[in-house]
Amino acid sequence: MRIIAVLMLAVLAGCSSITDLKTDISERMFGPDIKDQATDLKEIRTTADVKLLWQAGVGASPDYDFTPAVDDKAVYGASQGGDITRLDVATGKQVWRVSAGEKISGGVGAGENLVLVGTPRGMVLAFDQTAGKLLWKSKVASEVLSAPHVLQGVVVVRSGDSRIYGLDAADGKRKWVYERATPTLSLRSNAGVVIDDGGAAFAGFAGGKLVALDVASGKVIWEASVAQPKGATEIERIADITSLPVVDGRFVYAAAYQGRVVGIERSSGHVLWSRDISSYTGLAADGSTIYVTQSNGAIYALDYSSGKTFWRQGGLQYRQVSAPIALGRYALLGDFEGWVHLLSRDDGDFAARIKIDGSAVMPQPVPLGGSAALFQTRGGGVYAVALK
Repeated sequence: MRIIAVLMLAVLAGCSSITDLKTDISERMFGPDIKDQATDLKEIRTTADVKLLWQAGVGASPDYDFTPAVDDKAVYGASQGGDITRLDVATGKQVWRVSAGEKISGGVGAGENLVLVGTPRGMVLAFDQTAGKLLWKSKVASEVLSAPHVLQGVVVVRSGDSRIYGLDAADGKRKWVYERATPTLSLRSNAGVVIDDGGAAFAGFAGGKLVALDVASGKVIWEASVAQPKGATEIERIADITSLPVVDGRFVYAAAYQGRVVGIERSSGHVLWSRDISSYTGLAADGSTIYVTQSNGAIYALDYSSGKTFWRQGGLQYRQVSAPIALGRYALLGDFEGWVHLLSRDDGDFAARIKIDGSAVMPQPVPLGGSAALFQTRGGGVYAVALK
């Protein structure tokens, strides 16, 4: 995940320059040299059958975190260069490819016959799913770093200044905007929004707050505290939510960098439990277990109702591990060398691994349905990985 510090004031205590600031944060996350610190992969005893269903090229994205979208028997992918591609969900074959006419920074979202992307200039573009025809453009305040989403005729998109917009899905006109104050120092990340079928949008913010918004009106349903800034310096006090929350049944789960992992009651926003585990990549849920990628690359499995640790896997530390995705009896994760690892849900042992690419796996895998998941890499590949 590409995360950098945003300098909001001219002078910060303890840092003499922006370069020093970025270096300090990078070393806190990964160590002085991520490649030197990365754990070497050890030989494992394979106990799971995993295969590559298909692969497709959508274009490289070295500077932004992109995630493919799945909707109506199709997969949509985007590249930093501006290409948007529709793929057949069963085979990965290209159905169409169009150019946005400019660079894309916010990934791709799909739904209600729309394909949606965001740009560094703060443009939101909507295309028709059938033929890839441009339907409308809409301008928001700043760059779009995450995929837009659509529900019940409202496109929800987040801009880089932490504003969240509700746009009319028919023409892109603004219906509402939500904004809040940000701390002096925060992390610039691709954390977007998660929308549930009940009409709520969930988003995490700098300073450790998680907010639930009504998609139709933009009104706040509730606000919860995932982390509290603490420490003597501005860098130590960074406690930002830089990954997507997870909605699972009656609960919402969220994690913060230099903060906590929390379980929240979905209807009220009441925090039910918390664990002091720092994460910038994110987590996954499978109904009874929460899987969390710690900031150093260790993986935790936690009880969904209490946060109690079931197991911890430390064999992927400093490998820039993606968020997990739950698939059958396994948790799947990608790393910076293009490996996808399968961990047993029961004890966290390595069950299998498969090499999909020579470039880094993007931070957020996507469920494909059944026993398969999608992984996108910085080199421009989209891969459908499945259990046999």
